[in-house]
Amino acid sequence: MSGRLIVVPTPIGNLEDITLRAQRVLAEADAVVAEDTRVSGRLLQHLGIARPLVSFHTVNEHRMVDQLTARLLRGERLALVSDAGTPGISDPGYLLVRAALRADIPVECLPGATAFVPALVCSGLPCERFVFEGFLPQKKGRRTRLEALRDEPRTIVLYESPHRLLRLLDELAGVLGPDRPACASREISKLHEEHVRGPIARLQAHFGINAPRGEFVVCVGGAS
Repeated sequence: MSGRLIVVPTPIGNLEDITLRAQRVLAEADAVVAEDTRVSGRLLQHLGIARPLVSFHTVNEHRMVDQLTARLLRGERLALVSDAGTPGISDPGYLLVRAALRADIPVECLPGATAFVPALVCSGLPCERFVFEGFLPQKKGRRTRLEALRDEPRTIVLYESPHRLLRLLDELAGVLGPDRPACASREISKLHEEHVRGPIARLQAHFGINAPRGEFVVCVGGAS
């Protein structure tokens, strides 16, 4: 009898964001498959849960997929987590989910924390329809992706690291125009949560003076 793969969202900031169901699944799992076992270990310790941890990240995911699939086929229940948020959303996890489904292993995904939904809702931009782009390519294909979004009518959602935020804003201003409405959100659900709204030019000016800190979700209004 095969086991089950359960995708478990973890808090992106405030540890109180963990759900009761997520805690139960983690406590009952045969092992927790984690992006960084140190980060997930601290979360489990905070929750008072002691379960074996297995490392699964972008460096070893191709090598580990077969091993983890074999464990699922032997009947184990594995909980898949990332460092923060929902695995598979700009995080490792997709390969294992795909492998499990191809092996007819049940896959369950719990609802829970993810960064872009609260950022999008708080942006004040239309959110009934949107396009999620995640992280843009760092080098090859970056400009092409941006130009493809020039005439996108839906709100655009991007992820960016603090040391590349100003570069992203400069590129958005150059391709989409400095007057395009946008919102840059950081530290979602943490103590210093911040949402900076306005034309892209205002965001450039703000973060040109205030050094970007924390991971960012950038929402940009669609083309009118």
